[in-house]
Amino acid sequence: MEVIQDPAQFPYLGNAVVTSGTFDGVHVGHQQILDRLREVARASGGPAVVITYWPHPRLVLDPPPSHPEPLDLHLLNTLEERAAKLAEFGVDYLLIIPFTREFAAWSSEEFIQRILLDTVGTAKLVIGYDHRFGRNREGGFEYLREHSGRYGMSVEEISREDVDAVGVSSTRIRRALEAGDVATANRYLGYDYPFTGLVVKGQQLGRTIGWPTANLHCPEDLKLVPARGVYAVHATTAAGAAWPAMLNIGVRPTVAGNLAQTVEAHLLGFEGDLYDQPLTVEFVARLRDEQKFEGLDALKAQLARDAEHARQQLAGG
Repeated sequence: MEVIQDPAQFPYLGNAVVTSGTFDGVHVGHQQILDRLREVARASGGPAVVITYWPHPRLVLDPPPSHPEPLDLHLLNTLEERAAKLAEFGVDYLLIIPFTREFAAWSSEEFIQRILLDTVGTAKLVIGYDHRFGRNREGGFEYLREHSGRYGMSVEEISREDVDAVGVSSTRIRRALEAGDVATANRYLGYDYPFTGLVVKGQQLGRTIGWPTANLHCPEDLKLVPARGVYAVHATTAAGAAWPAMLNIGVRPTVAGNLAQTVEAHLLGFEGDLYDQPLTVEFVARLRDEQKFEGLDALKAQLARDAEHARQQLAGG
């Protein structure tokens, strides 16, 4: 997949099959659209093109007062994660349009003419039933169908029945993760929720009790961190080695309470140095809430139980 972040550098294709959207999470609802995009593109012989936007439009535009989520939106994917997941679905070109207030002010006519036609060369557009575009979300399927002859492109809408059947949205996934419900989030995503951080030196308290951890710092502040608690995760090192692991999100109340929240992974059976290297974890199951123990012996006993529980969860038990 070729990734292009400047519309002026996009190669005019002339026969492209296109879809557009934010695609945060690239969840199972998005995947239905992507499957159809690939199917239509292969049948027509044209390239499959996804148009997406960065930053997320809600981070640029003030949300209406009635919006159910606050402005400090946290995202399911970094831009790099989104691109990698889209590539898995046979997308040939990914056009990332810088989302600005100036771009948001474009009319639907401007978006169609300047991006879909003049920049990409769209022959067919595949969109979900509720997809809107242009200033104040004025454009949609009915508008496109009415004017398709004038634009010289056809439009296919994924029906409400097909999209709603999976009952999923990026908002529902965010809420599940914020509640620590990774099982629901993963079911809606169609894959285990990933988090990548750089391993940095912390206070190294885990080493003193026989449970060394990799302290993960995520440079992408917009990335959603699940609720505090202990999780079973699959960990992948920068070298590509996979390890079963357990992960704690919280403030370590037994040994160092009242500190800033940390994300720390203990790779089961691993011995070595991961400092200054990226580590990716994929959340599989939530084991328990974070809790404060009466002493280090009680904490170490619980960590041993957590490790066994994590192994069971990661082995499918």
